[in-house]
Amino acid sequence: MAEVEGRSMKDLLLYIARNLVENPDAVTVTEIEGDQELTLELRVAPEDMGKVIGRQGRIAKEIRTLIRSYAQRTGQKVSIDIVD
Repeated sequence: MAEVEGRSMKDLLLYIARNLVENPDAVTVTEIEGDQELTLELRVAPEDMGKVIGRQGRIAKEIRTLIRSYAQRTGQKVSIDIVD
């Protein structure tokens, strides 16, 4: 698991998502190690999907930007899939 300053990208994504939704206990992140890229699958309660995606996908885009910039410190590539 890639870590920067003691926190993993998974932990950061969990923190961000849990603070956006009404049901933080329903938030899960699964790590899938690829050959050259780490994929983080984010799952939230169906009624919270809109809060994580945002209008025209703006919040999802910002979450991806934040996590990718965090990952660059380790030289790792990461992608985020929001799964329903």
